[in-house]
Amino acid sequence: MEEILSVFIQEAREQLTEMENGLLRMEQNDHDPETLNAIFRAAHTIKGGSGVVELGMIEKFTHVVENALDKLRNNEISVSSALVSTLLNCCDHLNALLDIASNDQREADPDTQAKGDALANELRGFLGGAVAPSTAKPLAETAAEVETEGGGKTMNDCWHISVRFGRDVLRNGMDPESILRYLLSLGEIVHITTLADALPGAADMDPESCYLGFEINFRSHADKAAIDKVFDFVRDGCDLHILPPFSKVSDYLDLIAHLPEETMRLGEILVKSGALTQEELDAGLACQQAGAAAAAKAEDGPPPPQLGEILVDRHVVQPEIVEAAVAKQKQVTEKKAEEARLIRVHADKLDHLIDLVGELVIAGASANLLAQKSGQTVLVEATSVLSRLVESIRDSALQLRMVQIGETFNRFNRVVRDTAKELGKEIDLVITGAETELDKSVVEKIGDPLMHLVRNAMDHGLEPTAVRIAKGKPPAGRVELNAFHDSGSIVIEVVDDGAGLPKEKIRAKAIEKGLISETQTLSDQEIANLIFEAGFSTAEKVTNLSGRGVGMDVVRRNIQALRGTVEVHSEENIGSRFIIRLPLTLAIIDGFLVGVEKSSFVIPLEMVVECMELQESSVDRNYLNLRGEVLPFVRLRELFEVASEKPGRENVVVVKAGGRKAGIVVDVLQGEFQTVIKPLGGLFRHLRGISGSTILGSGDVALILDVQALANLAAGAEEHALAATGTRN
Repeated sequence: MEEILSVFIQEAREQLTEMENGLLRMEQNDHDPETLNAIFRAAHTIKGGSGVVELGMIEKFTHVVENALDKLRNNEISVSSALVSTLLNCCDHLNALLDIASNDQREADPDTQAKGDALANELRGFLGGAVAPSTAKPLAETAAEVETEGGGKTMNDCWHISVRFGRDVLRNGMDPESILRYLLSLGEIVHITTLADALPGAADMDPESCYLGFEINFRSHADKAAIDKVFDFVRDGCDLHILPPFSKVSDYLDLIAHLPEETMRLGEILVKSGALTQEELDAGLACQQAGAAAAAKAEDGPPPPQLGEILVDRHVVQPEIVEAAVAKQKQVTEKKAEEARLIRVHADKLDHLIDLVGELVIAGASANLLAQKSGQTVLVEATSVLSRLVESIRDSALQLRMVQIGETFNRFNRVVRDTAKELGKEIDLVITGAETELDKSVVEKIGDPLMHLVRNAMDHGLEPTAVRIAKGKPPAGRVELNAFHDSGSIVIEVVDDGAGLPKEKIRAKAIEKGLISETQTLSDQEIANLIFEAGFSTAEKVTNLSGRGVGMDVVRRNIQALRGTVEVHSEENIGSRFIIRLPLTLAIIDGFLVGVEKSSFVIPLEMVVECMELQESSVDRNYLNLRGEVLPFVRLRELFEVASEKPGRENVVVVKAGGRKAGIVVDVLQGEFQTVIKPLGGLFRHLRGISGSTILGSGDVALILDVQALANLAAGAEEHALAATGTRN
């Protein structure tokens, strides 16, 4: 039961996410009936599952939610912002109940119970206070609407009832006229034709036998099952066929399309949609069995008839309804087959697999090194094949942990909606690149930094509606979440079209806090990045949402913990763009091994552009001419204070990170290397230019360089030098 409960809670949370996304789309004038049906199915699934695992608190509450959604689906109440808000609060309450259930509790605490009762009463208020709009027209109005077909034949949009009473109906005490009169209690007989084709001559007529049949056009709001019940007492002795009105066919098609995604037989689908009664289905199945038995006896005879063909031939259902039911059956079958190909794997098992693959990579590198030292060609070739296989295993294992970032992005639909209402602003959220894949461990940790940035953008980035209109901007502010791959990394952007960062105000605040001096020269980019300093804020008042800069140091610290970087580009009155750059995975990467004296360093391979020899003309300065482009560089020997003499030849590794090019000067180039990333201990957490460590095949430790930090260091040193030169001039 514990395992079943765990699966239920996980699937229920997924269903709640679907419900929430559907409600947000519905509020934004999404009139697609499938959206509402998807919301209803999610609630229905949660209610059914909670009953199975005996969580009465969830089953009872979801039943009220399901009632409201059913009323919406049947157009008995209309969609409103207030109703959507209440339903979203119900989703939050269900999440709270799932949290309680995950702690092995079967009953909610009094406060949670009181909140649930209040929400249920609020929902009942919507149900009780709403007047169901009638979708059916008055009988007199419908009777006046007569369609004329070819040949002048008129047809009303009515039920068509074809009945042939059995010969013994009178002997059994039943009066056909009384049955037809009882039919009038459900509606109106628009037209009736008496069929006397079975009436014998007068000499052969039996006064106690019934020879009559009737073709009836019947107008009624009743469903097929109710009309069928009128003939319950004479069913065994009569031949009865009920066809729905033409307007009903589309309703049946819609009902079939939106039935729950359950494995059902064709007849069950038709009965559940109301297009077929159980008695008609039983008769059709009996006919099918008889046909199958006859076909079995006749070896060379025609194949047994299909149930759908039998039902159409017996005039109990229209062909298009049968086709829709067959299509629904096929859709459910294909979906179940697709789901059967998926398995759930606990995240801890994947993490253990990645750890083992990492150890395999290290062991493979060690074997390769020993093979190279042995000089045996056969052994070198064998270890080379082994290395390729290990690399393939590594890529496949890492792919298992890749998930789309769209699930994280979609959470912000609700955040933006609620925050916009709280602030009284109009805000549109635009999401692009939701299909971009990222390591699951990174996705789980990026949510909080993104929440900070999005709330800052809405609260202090976007201006109030009146201010936007005065500036000539659209009344609705725009927040964008973009994700894309770039040079082996993933880039996430949070963009707003608001007021931008007030650079002069930021500079003044930084001087006031002692972060910079009044005479210090900073580029626009450096001024903008001051907002990431601890406790820095230019907000004139503190809100319960955010302050532009408050918490930004936490954002940067959390992103750096993921071996990522964050920077901001802003233009006043145009907007701001926060750019987060993250590694695709935190476990294993392709690296480029370099050396300085006896130390080894690893540069992520996707950031390496090219390698070259350091020219003598560049020995005494920190930049070089790269085909007409100024390339600032940083010397690892100087950065890490290696005291030995420089070698006769130094090499420059040209790297690119965050749109910047820079050079890293090293002693030797040692080639590509599969790098298993090992985190640094707390003692080395603040080392500049180092992001981690790895173990070489020889057992030595190599440090992984933080290329982004080194590129910024090189570029910053050059900018400061140029700024200082300009000041002196």
